[in-house]
Amino acid sequence: MARHLHHHRGQELVAHLRASSPLADLLRSAPSLPGARAAHGCVLKSPVAGETFLLNTLVSTYARLGRLREARRVFDGIPLRNTFSYNALLSAYARLGRPDEARALFEAIPDPDQCSYNAVVAALARHGRGHAGDALRFLAAMHADDFVLNAYSFASALSACAAEKDLRTGEQVHGLVARSPHADDVHIGTALVDMYAKCERPVDARRVFDAMPERNVVSWNSLITCYEQNGPVGEALVLFVEMMATGFFPDEVTLSSVMSACAGLAAEREGRQVHAHMVKRDRLRDDMVLNNALVDMYAKCGRTWEARCIFDSMPSRSVVSETSILAGYAKSANVEDAQVVFSQMVEKNVIAWNVLIAAYAQNGEEEEAIRLFVQLKRDSIWPTHYTYGNVLNACGNIAVLQLGQQAHVHVLKEGFRFDFGPESDVFVGNSLVDMYLKTGSIDDGAKVFERMAARDNVSWNAMIVGYAQNGRAKDALHLFERMLCSNENPDSVTMIGVLSACGHSGLVDEGRRHFHFMTEDHGITPSRDHYTCMVDLLGRAGHLKEAEELIKDMPTEPDSVLWASLLGACRLHKNVELGERTAGRLFELDPENSGPYVLLSNMNLEMAMHLAYERPVIKMTWAVVVI
Repeated sequence: MARHLHHHRGQELVAHLRASSPLADLLRSAPSLPGARAAHGCVLKSPVAGETFLLNTLVSTYARLGRLREARRVFDGIPLRNTFSYNALLSAYARLGRPDEARALFEAIPDPDQCSYNAVVAALARHGRGHAGDALRFLAAMHADDFVLNAYSFASALSACAAEKDLRTGEQVHGLVARSPHADDVHIGTALVDMYAKCERPVDARRVFDAMPERNVVSWNSLITCYEQNGPVGEALVLFVEMMATGFFPDEVTLSSVMSACAGLAAEREGRQVHAHMVKRDRLRDDMVLNNALVDMYAKCGRTWEARCIFDSMPSRSVVSETSILAGYAKSANVEDAQVVFSQMVEKNVIAWNVLIAAYAQNGEEEEAIRLFVQLKRDSIWPTHYTYGNVLNACGNIAVLQLGQQAHVHVLKEGFRFDFGPESDVFVGNSLVDMYLKTGSIDDGAKVFERMAARDNVSWNAMIVGYAQNGRAKDALHLFERMLCSNENPDSVTMIGVLSACGHSGLVDEGRRHFHFMTEDHGITPSRDHYTCMVDLLGRAGHLKEAEELIKDMPTEPDSVLWASLLGACRLHKNVELGERTAGRLFELDPENSGPYVLLSNMNLEMAMHLAYERPVIKMTWAVVVI
């Protein structure tokens, strides 16, 4: 009897499956939402309306069409859910970027399988930073539960590592890939290249790329973009040529990255060649991204006329293209045209505001830059670190301390901690230090410097040079010692400040030591500026012959600034003979400049007056001559 009942139920199940298969095919083939709803109606009217298999297919259909609400409603109405039911909705959450819902649904699965894990990892990985760490934790749990990691698992894991810039985990996943059957998979290889690129490891990305037995356009794009974003940027152009030579046709992503590389290098010739390729392939007609990249390239190469022609020919424009042409005008100091473009922008983002504020600040219109900043605040635009940097630069250039202090108050209200981060608070701190130094408030600049949670070379250099230029040589040299103790490497600007400080305080031996050992100790080759500082140092101290020999021994041709510095020292120490030789050198470099001879004439006059003053007076006996 039991066997007969079991046989009867088996026949019934087969009959139901046969009945549901045409309906399932109808659901899978539904091209649009109305078609899916019509098929759903057929399901509800059929005798197999409650079949889990059919309802799972219906969930997948709505999910495929992007209708998560309908998919969830069908899922909630399934009387007997199985793992496939959960996976159908979970895959939809993964594809449509709903990581929180995916995680909650996964936690509710009674018995998750490999597909469940892959779906939740993909959902979390695709959403980017903030969820990618959770994706890696689910992947570790999947591995701990002895599920076999397949190509889908590896791709999601590498995507998560790329989003988190988690190089350590990425290398571990790479090790698992190398021991798996998917080591030669082109998609996994591309994901590895992308992971190393996002982790700023172009050498490792290239090593993976070179080892790939098969490549596709996405593989080439990943490495080209890697070089464009991480450097060396020139390699992106080399790789583009290699890609074309191997028979691959670049797509929009390739061309956009290559054009960005040309813009970054100001490589106008190469940019024009890529532009010609785009025109030949008819790639520009309706592609806003490529048109934006072209405008940006010509603008950064200083070709504002060409940039404007492309901009004017675009069928539709975005804030990106408008900002690019605005930046081009600003770079060429054409502030008037930049203002016109800015005023015509429908949507003004903070980048556009920053570009125009910088244009005014860098072209001697500091008051206009400050006025624009006030307008930005009134329009409720959220300023960035770059905004404050330009405003503080404007305040420093006009040396108005009160305006700088008001800008400082705004900085504090925004909550900048002067720490490293995506908004580069260190940049704001450096701008504040620079502003106070330019306005002569050395102690206020020092207070900001000491309160900075993190510092870079610019921070140290600003204070060292500021101290040196304001006659506080001992403070400059003491800060230099602190810089070395903090394991911060000095650069060329640092040594200019140090040598200037030695010159102002008459520390000849210390100046000589820093100059002679800057290459050996810090890997810095002395430039003309360093030689100028040393000539000034030796000249102030009266070591004129040594200063002259230093100039003659320079590896490069000395300029007029160096000889003028020595001539000034000759006048200070009344060395007419060396002054005449030095003036002759200056005349050879600049025959039209009469300044050296005027200075030499003044030296001779001063010397004559000095000799006349020191000559003993001979008393004469006067006699009256009668005629």
